[in-house]
Amino acid sequence: MSTKYEKTDVILIGAGIMSATLGTMLKELAPEMEIKIFEHLDKAGEESSNEWNNAGTGHSALCELNYTPEKADGTIDIKKAININEQFQLSRQFWSYLVKSNLISNPEEFIMPIPHMSLVMGEKDVNFLKKRYEALSVNPLFKGMEYSEDPEKLKEWVPLIMNGRKSQEPIAATKIDSGTDVNFGALTRMLIEHLQKQNVEVNYKHSVTDIKRSSDGMWEVKVHDLDGCKMEYHKAKFVFIGAGGASLPLLQATGIPESKHIGGFPVSGLFMVCNNQEIVEKHHAKVYSQAKVGAPPMSVPHLDTRYIDGKKSLLFGPFAGFSPKFLKTGSNMDLFASIKPNNLFTLLAAGAKEMKLTKYLIQQLMLSNEQRLEELQEFIPDAKLEDWEIVVAGQRVQVIKDTDAGKGTLQFGTEVITAADGSVAALLGASPGASTAVPVMLDVMSKCFPDRFKEWESKIKEMIPSYGISLMDNTALLEEIQASTSEVLGLNEKEVVHN
Repeated sequence: MSTKYEKTDVILIGAGIMSATLGTMLKELAPEMEIKIFEHLDKAGEESSNEWNNAGTGHSALCELNYTPEKADGTIDIKKAININEQFQLSRQFWSYLVKSNLISNPEEFIMPIPHMSLVMGEKDVNFLKKRYEALSVNPLFKGMEYSEDPEKLKEWVPLIMNGRKSQEPIAATKIDSGTDVNFGALTRMLIEHLQKQNVEVNYKHSVTDIKRSSDGMWEVKVHDLDGCKMEYHKAKFVFIGAGGASLPLLQATGIPESKHIGGFPVSGLFMVCNNQEIVEKHHAKVYSQAKVGAPPMSVPHLDTRYIDGKKSLLFGPFAGFSPKFLKTGSNMDLFASIKPNNLFTLLAAGAKEMKLTKYLIQQLMLSNEQRLEELQEFIPDAKLEDWEIVVAGQRVQVIKDTDAGKGTLQFGTEVITAADGSVAALLGASPGASTAVPVMLDVMSKCFPDRFKEWESKIKEMIPSYGISLMDNTALLEEIQASTSEVLGLNEKEVVHN
């Protein structure tokens, strides 16, 4: 008996921030497009996009030191920082468009203003931070950044970090007030709710088990209806795989040449969350420091003010860990199942190269709560264990692939893998991730809908006025966009309330 397939234009796998953003953009650009979303959990934004599973930093390179590496000649490379900041400006513009158009409301539920700070200790890191400040502060994207080595000034900025500090080693910080805290879980839920009103079919508790090309060039997607305990079969011209850590095995299932020689390395994380509101109120910033030797960039220690469930919270971490699962809700066989003949040597090469990382993860796994407290006390000298609890953060699957840097190179970032004909795309990797969802999805659409993208450009410009323009080179437009998005997203008055 032949299998009966339900046909649609677009299938989005995973109801996270990436699928929600892509679906929302496509519906604005091509309202007639028929879209189906399949999510294996019972709600939207519950895995990587969930507010407890990521740092919510609104990554714009204002405070993340790993985006500004020091070159061999001692100068600071700010190219990546500029790129990430420009990308976040696109996200802000798109969210503003959605609010202005009444497609979503109550922006304070997903974005809040919060100063972004970098804080370092020791002469070597203080010198690095000063050079970083000098390189960034003259760039219009980083206008308003302040630098200080004065303990009294730092007490004003971060009293919780400075009070009780006995160490005499040099300390320095940069501060910029235009940073944000973004609740990507709340934003995802808003976007998915909006899509449902646009007749997008969202299927929860539906797990995609296979994707393969049919003779007519369409993609056949096999879906397990977990509630109905039955298999469903769907067909689409375009499939987007935005399933967090589960994207890799689904990409491998497509069999496209671009899926070969790619592996994934899962890294889990823990945060310490302050449950003493009195302490929470003493800190108002996201403070990032330097990663320890051997640590992956996503394990940069930071002390963050967060807004979750309408309440101000304080999180410290992340502490890295290892689990073979590709999702928090995944299987212990995920890593082993992803090993294929075509990526075995890529993975082995990465293993040989990344001994420092392996050692670091083993050390992190063996930490006791008392040892985690010691790390926290480097930030908050008088921190007490009874004021903090441990929360398990999301799983991240770092991409391993063969690059110009050599076989089995571990990639720290967000990667999009697209079929040559643009009929399937998959999102892999981690930070800056959600913060750059809008530019990443613009990139996906330009590659996967090349014929229609030209006709969409005027609408894209309406949604994102700076699309295709370097804001760094266009200061007047940058200032106009920052002012208008701050107003629409309600970031100005909230800065006054909370500072």
